[in-house]
Amino acid sequence: MFRGIDPGLQWSDGTLVMDAWPGEHHDIDVDGRGVTFTPSLFCDHAVTLVDPALQPRIWYPARGRGTVWHTSDTTPPSSLADLLGRTRARVLLHLDEPRSTTDLARRLALSPGTVSQHLGVLNRAGLVSRARYGHTVLYLRSRLGDQLVA
Repeated sequence: MFRGIDPGLQWSDGTLVMDAWPGEHHDIDVDGRGVTFTPSLFCDHAVTLVDPALQPRIWYPARGRGTVWHTSDTTPPSSLADLLGRTRARVLLHLDEPRSTTDLARRLALSPGTVSQHLGVLNRAGLVSRARYGHTVLYLRSRLGDQLVA
């Protein structure tokens, strides 16, 4: 789990080890307070603040941070737009990697409700799959959706 967050994090013999700076070593006793993990747009590796008075917290690079401020006006091929409709085709094109309804709405400058309706149709048609990741539902093109886009 920790390597998936950042390659510099590892669990070893009941201890969370964070490889931050060579030669620097700090032991922080969590003392039953737990450790809070916070995704951040402003770091490129896991970081922490060593202050025994504060609850332990590790900030790590948020997934997809490189595209946060990027919106795309992908124009679908006319044959795909003719078949599915322009908006539904645009939604399908953006599902080359897992995305939430909110992310798609922002990228496509549509309301989340509109995107949700299109995702429902695409899901029922077998063109996308969905999976829960924590509190978020992520959508991804299915194999059939990939074939249709190609």
